[in-house]
Amino acid sequence: MTDFPHADTILTGGRIITCDARFSTAEAVAIRDGRFLAVGDAAMVARHRGPLTEVRDLAGAAVMPGLIDGHAHMDREGLKDVFPTLSGCRSVAAIRARIRELARRAKPGEWIVTMPVGEPPYYFDLPDSLEERRWPTREDLDEAAPDNPVYIRPIWGYWRHTLPLVSIANSRALALAGIGRGTRPPVGSVEIGRDARGEPNGIFVENGFVPLVELTWFRQAPGFTVAQRVAGLPRAMAAYHAFGTTSVYEEHGVAGELLRAYRQVQDMGRLTMRSHLVFSPDWRGQAEADLGKLVEGWAHWLSGRGLGDDMLRMSGIITEIGRTEDNALRAEAAPYTGWAGFNYDFGLERGRAKELLVACARNGIRAIGIWPNMLDLYAEVNEIVPIRDLRWVLGHISVLTREQVSRIRDLGLVITTHTNRYVYKEGHLLKERWKLPDEDAISPLRWLDEAGVRFSLATDNVPVSLWHPVWQAVSRTNLHTQRPVGEAQALSRERALRAATQDGAFLTMDEDRKGSIEAGKLADLAVLSDDPLTCELAALPMIEAKLTMVGGRVVHRA
Repeated sequence: MTDFPHADTILTGGRIITCDARFSTAEAVAIRDGRFLAVGDAAMVARHRGPLTEVRDLAGAAVMPGLIDGHAHMDREGLKDVFPTLSGCRSVAAIRARIRELARRAKPGEWIVTMPVGEPPYYFDLPDSLEERRWPTREDLDEAAPDNPVYIRPIWGYWRHTLPLVSIANSRALALAGIGRGTRPPVGSVEIGRDARGEPNGIFVENGFVPLVELTWFRQAPGFTVAQRVAGLPRAMAAYHAFGTTSVYEEHGVAGELLRAYRQVQDMGRLTMRSHLVFSPDWRGQAEADLGKLVEGWAHWLSGRGLGDDMLRMSGIITEIGRTEDNALRAEAAPYTGWAGFNYDFGLERGRAKELLVACARNGIRAIGIWPNMLDLYAEVNEIVPIRDLRWVLGHISVLTREQVSRIRDLGLVITTHTNRYVYKEGHLLKERWKLPDEDAISPLRWLDEAGVRFSLATDNVPVSLWHPVWQAVSRTNLHTQRPVGEAQALSRERALRAATQDGAFLTMDEDRKGSIEAGKLADLAVLSDDPLTCELAALPMIEAKLTMVGGRVVHRA
């Protein structure tokens, strides 16, 4: 009689959606030493039951491989409760009352810094959603906190994807920042609000998606400390685990302060999310650096799958074309990065960017770009050093022509999508904005699939659930019109689930280790609140995880 190795855990009595090559389903799965031991019918898997095996009855629930978020910005979720919220304040009067309460608990002269005006996560419809239909002013904040500098932070613009960003300061904060009647904005994208006398009214309007005012004038106000980032990461991981996410890829790159936080969390034994990071360089003071030699020195930890283990790994480098005055000002706050977590000065002029990418190709380092203009640059580099086998990344796709899809295929690029923005929030605007004949080129997932291009779904932290992009990929629903955008580009549910699992593993170069429920792979899975293959379409974005496991360890239980 054959002895079957005993499992640590068996999950049985459900529908195991394996996401393997055949997209097969099973009744049960066994886990041993952090990996899947067996998957199949209940009787077969039961042969691995031993005296110490924990058996979990799924009661018919669907099980998926752990979801893989291709552009997560996971750390931001853990920072959203560092500063007091103004959520629930539906009027300027209510905001004054909230600030007044904070002032009662603060020492005289102590900064009071809050989250933005409005309702998270998007902060829509401001200031019209306030009863007075106006922003609070310095006078409002002065009345509430006469003895404290007060600063109401702006949103991180990509939460809402509409401008402007607005922050507000009281008189004490303005004085500490050196802002008076004669102060002029540092760049054209910033406007200083003024009252009838020409004095600053405390309202700052920014026409850029990344806050600048708080990183320049109000840099002395409290920001996020490394300790707060360390404390926030477990909260952030828990938020993502609650929807079945077990791996994230941070393709926008991480700066030193965020990497330091990740390493501390790992050293503490509290890193529960498989986190694949990308290097965000800071080019300040390196204008004349020999990029070839610099990249050659980085190759030992950035090339291929990079440096690290199955829980924390770094590889690849992000760049973009061009450097702006706005980003140069933001970069002066380094090593502090605010909400970003990446360095603001990671872009290079086109010639230098090409020099960098050629050096990366020669040293086997992945390049990551998130704007469409990187595609032409990738093609130019490929003519010098072939990149097809390096899995370079083009992220955050918005609009692609069929010809561009073909070039992406020929260059061997891996794609990350951003349907939260380019289908759900802005999809209805892109046809006119890009002068398109129809909507097919908007986040053209079907074209990519037909061309054989691997693409991963992503949340961009707006919001954290990857089930929203799964639903958007299938339904193509737009928030504002409630109709499909580019309906011909809709995916089947099966294909969307592959993008959230298998293709995510391909993105992180881990397709032989995760992304499906198969014997020998890492035991990352989620027991779901609904079956994504059979539930009502409108229920897809509402799916949550009843149980999430990473390496066979429970990291979330509803």
